[in-house]
Amino acid sequence: MKLAPTQRAAIAYVEKYSKKRQGDALSIIQSVCRMSNISSEILTSAMDNIKKYARIALHFHPDRFTGENITVAESLLIDGIYKNQFQTQISNGHLEPVKGGFRHTWENNIFGSSFETADINLSERPKYGALDLMHWADGPSPRFGSCYFLLNPLCSRRSTFTYMDSHKNPRERGTLKHFDDIFAAMFAECFERNFALGRKDLTPSKLFNYLAYNFALPSDPPSLSAISHNLDFYIEAQLQGTVNLEKDADILVADSSFKMTQTGVVMNQLCKKYKIKMYWHPGFKLNITDIPSDFRGSSMPSLGSRISGSGQITAHRIGAAAADLKSHPQAWKDRGSYQECLQELKLLWHVLVKFGNSVSS
Repeated sequence: MKLAPTQRAAIAYVEKYSKKRQGDALSIIQSVCRMSNISSEILTSAMDNIKKYARIALHFHPDRFTGENITVAESLLIDGIYKNQFQTQISNGHLEPVKGGFRHTWENNIFGSSFETADINLSERPKYGALDLMHWADGPSPRFGSCYFLLNPLCSRRSTFTYMDSHKNPRERGTLKHFDDIFAAMFAECFERNFALGRKDLTPSKLFNYLAYNFALPSDPPSLSAISHNLDFYIEAQLQGTVNLEKDADILVADSSFKMTQTGVVMNQLCKKYKIKMYWHPGFKLNITDIPSDFRGSSMPSLGSRISGSGQITAHRIGAAAADLKSHPQAWKDRGSYQECLQELKLLWHVLVKFGNSVSS
């Protein structure tokens, strides 16, 4: 794909940065391999498989309304393009698509002010996702959406990556061509904590063997894998260039709570239109009596009680509440401003991901 000069500059800046850290990164990788008795053949195979087969997952909430007053799913059906928050004016992370804002500032830090040209088109800004290495049913970063596209692995070649979320300005950055810094961070965490990317009880030898021998060809569809409940641990991807659903999206994995809903119908339609395989992952449900008051704030139980239809919250119920907030903001004034209520609903989604049970169970 032909990238804009701003996008090429962003990738080049990250590559230059990662090259400076390559020596230290390789030392960490070699140390982990030596201490964990991992052969150079397994190391090479693991690295090669990620570079050849790793897909980026783009998480989204399909029933949220865009700035055009249609849902995300409807926008995707109509345009066939996955857009960034500067275009949609919505975000499942930090929403501030304005010059001088927090997102603008941290993108300048990550990309070296590559997007600072006066005549930049908003579509040139990156799309944010996560690298899918563990093949969880709920995706690599479910905090950013109940559903996700898995892109063609070729898209990973026009992306940059950070180990964890870029808004924290992490040191570990790279591209597929210069991925050693990301490798080193992941393997060091696995060595020190027996944990990586949401997976517990994971030793370096288990991780390397998985990546070397089992990663390229998952035995099951993504919907049949385990649920991770993982909110915080992922390799963030900053995807450059247009995301054309027909050309770039191979799979859509959707939350089961949208079955038999209009949103589910629209997602089925877009998959048929753009020739995308569709799967349903188990989804999340949580009884309102099980909503904790000490995870995302003391207001979460009362919010859950307000929006639950049958004593439970799901992705669909939270989306319906967000739609009602947009249509009838005055009815929510007892809980705060529009933005405060929207933030509460976002936090309730985090609660659901962390503590929810399978919708299909």
